[in-house]
Amino acid sequence: MHTNNTNRDQKLIYPELSYLLTGICFDVHNKIGRFSREKQYCDLLEDKLKELEVPYKREYVVGKTGNRVDFLIDEKIVLEAKTRRLFLKDDYFQLQRYLQILDKRLGLLVNFRNRYIKPLRVVKIDTDARSKFV
Repeated sequence: MHTNNTNRDQKLIYPELSYLLTGICFDVHNKIGRFSREKQYCDLLEDKLKELEVPYKREYVVGKTGNRVDFLIDEKIVLEAKTRRLFLKDDYFQLQRYLQILDKRLGLLVNFRNRYIKPLRVVKIDTDARSKFV
């Protein structure tokens, strides 16, 4: 039987920190439900980050674009909170642009409107490597 080792050999980026953030997001969602405003989720996320002494920057400016990410966690992970019925391709592309501009490897996209949240891990596309094959 042939097994595919590619999935097993790949390493998760910042596993401890991303698991911690996922747990914080679940706590926030459980506390205030699924029909609050984005700012309310971000305020509670910020309280939890302070409580757990996780370094972060809120409303972090993305280069000279004028855009802001909801959170930059420990100078490593971009966390974007959403409150909409469904994620759109634009949400993914927006986070990918932020990762490119900020040169960060991992982003978490969290939709608090869902009944059961499922943070989406978005890994920065290596544009240099991709351009070698085009």
